[in-house]
Amino acid sequence: MALWGKLGSRGNVEDRRGMAPAAVGGLSLTGVALLLVFNYLAGGDITDVLQQLDSLPTENKQVIDKQAFEGADSYEVFASTVLGSNNDLWSTTFQQLNQTYTAPTLVLFRTATQSSCGTATSDVGPHYCPVDQTIYLDETFFDELRQRFGAQGGDVAEAYVIAHEVGHHVQNQLGIMDSMSQTNDDSIKLELQADCFAGLWTNSIRHLDVYEPGEIHEAMDAAEAVGDDRIQERVTGYSNPETWTHGSSEQRKSWFNRGYESGSFSSCDTFRSS
Repeated sequence: MALWGKLGSRGNVEDRRGMAPAAVGGLSLTGVALLLVFNYLAGGDITDVLQQLDSLPTENKQVIDKQAFEGADSYEVFASTVLGSNNDLWSTTFQQLNQTYTAPTLVLFRTATQSSCGTATSDVGPHYCPVDQTIYLDETFFDELRQRFGAQGGDVAEAYVIAHEVGHHVQNQLGIMDSMSQTNDDSIKLELQADCFAGLWTNSIRHLDVYEPGEIHEAMDAAEAVGDDRIQERVTGYSNPETWTHGSSEQRKSWFNRGYESGSFSSCDTFRSS
């Protein structure tokens, strides 16, 4: 367990885990899980995936016990701490770029909730909606990542995922998303840059001795676990590079490492690197 208490900042976390889930379709979540996880992590556009769910007929969902999430529990504090630390890094970086950084919101939810991009569901996984500049996260997704895709898991891996989504927020604020085409190649570059940005954040807290020996490998393992090749092989039994939109396991680990080892914003320019 990393020593997150050494990080003093807090980000804006909205806890919806005690709210009734949004209606997400006539199929059971189990029935659409494979499709959505594969579609998002290995090739889909997040807005398209969410709109697919909205187009399905609704069904009733079990109401979550509100009392279970009253007050700020340990996971909410963890998410807020990681988000706040990322905000510290990017506030400083944007100042150096003569720009103003606006911090994102992180929504914690269970099963499903509404976002400005459509219906956010656990099956889609952690994701960023550029329309409302918000990260959506159901932490139970990490159980799926461990069980289905072979990730080691752990709090450092989950922090990497949050930092990756903040990276997409940074791309949105800098106008990088708007300048990109809809090609798979540009999509991969966006994802690898977000991995590199996650590495930058990890580097930024290196001097605080937050991580115990060996814990940084949890983040590297998580980056590998969500590589297109790893996911496709587990879902379909084979990998097709022509359909990749997030990059291979090796590429994702490599770009995370580039940010982590360099600590340099300029080193994360995936659009100029081969």
